[in-house]
Amino acid sequence: MLSRRRDNIDLLFFHVEQLRYVVIELKTTKFDPRDAGQLGFYLALVDERSRIPDKHQPTIGILLVAEKNDTVVRYALAGSAQPVAVSRYLLSAEAQKALPNEEAIARAFADELARDIDEDETAQQSSRRQHGP
Repeated sequence: MLSRRRDNIDLLFFHVEQLRYVVIELKTTKFDPRDAGQLGFYLALVDERSRIPDKHQPTIGILLVAEKNDTVVRYALAGSAQPVAVSRYLLSAEAQKALPNEEAIARAFADELARDIDEDETAQQSSRRQHGP
């Protein structure tokens, strides 16, 4: 989003009835106060780059975490003027077993990326053979 940064918002929605952006961050770990800072960064970015103050309500942030301590959350958000909610997502044991773990997801992305690179290289080689060096 910013030059040379590798920050990506997990989910960005626009609520058409409330006329506001909603930034959702998903964490597979327990809430960490740094997560609130990251979400605040994304809210400020969306507000500055996408929100039209005369037309849109303030952007809100939702942070979904695996676990949280309400006291830690309260202190982490105490100085924030931005509308932010932190909630714990709940999955049944059966649903959790059905989901791949982080390592499996990372491996799948790496495999897909490798396939894309191979396809690009093959297409470039084919183009060179057809059109010459």
